[in-house]
Amino acid sequence: MFADDELALLIKSKYPVVFVESVDEQHVIVHLIQIAQQLNLNYYEWSVTNGLRRKYLKDAYYETQEPVKALKTILDLKDPSAQNGDALFVLKDFEKNLEDAVVLRLFKDVINVISNTATTIVILSSRYKLPPEIESCAAHIIAGYPTEEEIISEANATIGAYCKNHKATEVRLTPEEEERMIAALKGLTTQQVKNVVNQCLVEDGIVDGKMVPRVEKLKKDIFDREGLLEFCTPESNARIANFSNLKRWLAERKGTFSAKSKLPAPKGVLLMGVQGCGKSLAVKVIAGELGLPLYRLDLIRFYSKYIGETEQNLRKALKTIDQLSPICLWIDEIEKNFASSSDGDIDGGVSMRLMGTFLTWMQERTSSCFVAATANNIYSLPPEFLRKGRFDEMFFVGLPDQKTREELFSIHISKRGLDSTNFDCASLAGLAADFNGAEIEQAVVSALYCSTSRREKIKTDHIAAEIKATKPLAVVKSEDIAALREWAAGRTVPA
Repeated sequence: MFADDELALLIKSKYPVVFVESVDEQHVIVHLIQIAQQLNLNYYEWSVTNGLRRKYLKDAYYETQEPVKALKTILDLKDPSAQNGDALFVLKDFEKNLEDAVVLRLFKDVINVISNTATTIVILSSRYKLPPEIESCAAHIIAGYPTEEEIISEANATIGAYCKNHKATEVRLTPEEEERMIAALKGLTTQQVKNVVNQCLVEDGIVDGKMVPRVEKLKKDIFDREGLLEFCTPESNARIANFSNLKRWLAERKGTFSAKSKLPAPKGVLLMGVQGCGKSLAVKVIAGELGLPLYRLDLIRFYSKYIGETEQNLRKALKTIDQLSPICLWIDEIEKNFASSSDGDIDGGVSMRLMGTFLTWMQERTSSCFVAATANNIYSLPPEFLRKGRFDEMFFVGLPDQKTREELFSIHISKRGLDSTNFDCASLAGLAADFNGAEIEQAVVSALYCSTSRREKIKTDHIAAEIKATKPLAVVKSEDIAALREWAAGRTVPA
């Protein structure tokens, strides 16, 4: 979502410099021109290739491709005797030139001239970076994501253009499917929306509900390349065994993220417990049940060797999350992301600053973002995360009981294309008394390898043999699991 109202407010507030960080330059330019018209400002644009030009004029000011000449021209234009009026100067990728001492000095001279006037310099670039002496008087905004209305307009225009040239194209989208399509395209730039829709059209030329998973797959590829957030696919609750309390909790809150809902949307849940018992899968089910797109936040990706860049990466990701909302934000093994925060000497205080920024965001955010976090070692998690108000509820995920283990064997056998009714799941569940979900799945997989290598049809006996050959985590780390259960009793809700 493009924050043009916020940008207009910053310009009205007489910030001499506004840094607009965006990967969709053309989309931002369109909005900047609109803002200049609304505020009755003269519009100028600079790039190292075209120099400084006033809007609608073809020729640039003489030799202004050079940053020094461009800034001197701006100073001339802002000379009181010139009477040129207030202006909006948009400088593309100009932050790279501020490393030069002469350019930096001239830039500060321009700031001194335009301070307390309606004139603003907008630096437009895909990556935020400013010298400290400029940063102190500059505002920073992340922009370039189209609104839902703009997504609809862009998608319709792209589909319309394709249909015009391909008579066989069919459009079969129900209102519900159209809503899912818009949600899937949200978070992409205008150009990315065009590219994704066109690629889906080229594949089979039909616009229907089956197009949504393809859009989500392409979106995941884009987000994986960009690195700040990972787009994930939600799951249905049929894919997970037990978790009855969590499922009931979700059912009571289903629909609260709809614009029609009069109830406040929940903030999030913390799933803690034994490793391998389905916490990560439960997060995917949460997103599916709440009808929200799922994004995974991995703070380890944000760390940088450059001072301040790690914190900046987190702030950028949180801003993007707010723009994408409503979403489900998945933080896997949250204690590993923030465990070192208790000792700032390890990394110069970076972890502590990250935790402070994230906690403030969790408490103060106004966007409809549902945070679903998982934790294996509750003792490593800073106590600040356990304070009331951070999460709506804390669920404990323990080892599965007999009935749940039967269901898990049935799920994992069926998942491999086998008929689970041909297997004695009850006896297998009895043998796997201390097994977690991951160990049950691995027993089925190992049995498949064993039976295939022997050229035998897999049977209950193959899986039973693998169970007997496995030492489960509950046995290897029995003391740790007992301590975790003791801590969770009375503090959490059984999942």
